[in-house]
Amino acid sequence: MPTRTPTPSAIGARVHLRPPRRSDQAAFVRAARASRRLHGGWARAPSTPAQYASFVARYDGRAPTHAGFLVVRNADGALAGVFNFSEIVRGLFQSAYLGYYAFAPLAGDGYMTEGLSLALDVAFRKLKLHRVEVNVQPTNRRSLALVARAGFTREGFSRRYVKIAGRWRDHVRFAMLAEDWAKLRKRAHAR
Repeated sequence: MPTRTPTPSAIGARVHLRPPRRSDQAAFVRAARASRRLHGGWARAPSTPAQYASFVARYDGRAPTHAGFLVVRNADGALAGVFNFSEIVRGLFQSAYLGYYAFAPLAGDGYMTEGLSLALDVAFRKLKLHRVEVNVQPTNRRSLALVARAGFTREGFSRRYVKIAGRWRDHVRFAMLAEDWAKLRKRAHAR
């Protein structure tokens, strides 16, 4: 049986991305529990050891359909958030869904903005995706601002799209294409 190459990581000025590890369990569960109010009805981060073990099994880079990354602050190794590529489809599609959430108390300090840039570099340069789709609840202002800063294009509105916290929730649909990202990166490097 062929061995799969480990999921790539990325390093930025203030944060780096790396796949989740079993050894992160205590810090992750602590961060998820401390962030429940921040996540509200928008996300459900794994907050028990069993949930975290399932999360690692899904996003540790071994499954070809999922790739997950912890956003880790370079200065001290603190967990700032998570980016997950789910339902990666190859062939003619070359696409994935991106999910994410920040951890308190580091939310709002720009770590997720830098982390998203790194995650998109991984998606388009290393995972060789053509399209990354993000779905955001219309009341999640921080998340809407994050995808706007990154340069995603709004593509539509999906009624009662995902069931979160026991309720079907509307979402605004955004996408980034590989060629969009290449242009954004070229402009950023030209400055």
